[in-house]
Amino acid sequence: MPRITMNGAKAAAKDVARQIRVLVVDDEQVITEMLSMGLSYEGFDVRVARTGLEALELAKQVSPDLMVLDIMLPGMDGLEVCRRLSGKKDMAIIMLTARGEVDDRIAGLDIGADDYLAKPFVFRELLARIHAVLRRRGISLQQVLHAGDITLDRESRRVTRGGRQVELTPLEFDLLELLMAHPRQVFPRDILLNRVWGLDYRGDTNAIDVHIHNLREKLDDANRSLIRSVRGIGYSLELPNETA
Repeated sequence: MPRITMNGAKAAAKDVARQIRVLVVDDEQVITEMLSMGLSYEGFDVRVARTGLEALELAKQVSPDLMVLDIMLPGMDGLEVCRRLSGKKDMAIIMLTARGEVDDRIAGLDIGADDYLAKPFVFRELLARIHAVLRRRGISLQQVLHAGDITLDRESRRVTRGGRQVELTPLEFDLLELLMAHPRQVFPRDILLNRVWGLDYRGDTNAIDVHIHNLREKLDDANRSLIRSVRGIGYSLELPNETA
């Protein structure tokens, strides 16, 4: 699980190092399940609400650091939820809008939303926007990941092994980042597809095998000691034995 820290004088005084609380508000079950699973894998404490009223109640109960809020909700819509929560300066809001609905985006930003994302979206884009919004509020996730002599810088999207830069495609980088953020955790193929390729991916699942093969080649992992195959399930990243 990534280490998440709260920066700044106030946070330093409390010595805070805890999970960031995210409230996902959407009435589409496939969306809430995907986001809940994906954000939980990223180390967030995730709660889900399916209506505007439920979102307001949960916001009072759990005081989330960030809300991912769909505009199209039954009963009270997302804009009204955002309007009622606009006084909560300690909570960021990213709004989900229908593609092309520019007026909704403008309205959301005008009443206090920090950012917006149009549906359908790829999970890694939402994750990047979450990181950016949290950074602006003084909350940061671990920027540089390590696995033996491999380093991965999330911000610069630079990977090195033994000081040598490794050139990766965007999908290869995202796949390696996910594995390095959760060493020794076995990722089933459907999780990898949803997290890296996106919920709307309809291509061949063999794409995972191709990208894993390319990663092994570029990382000099011919013996598969770094990226391990788990037959019938998926893949995991093994940390080298530091005492070897």
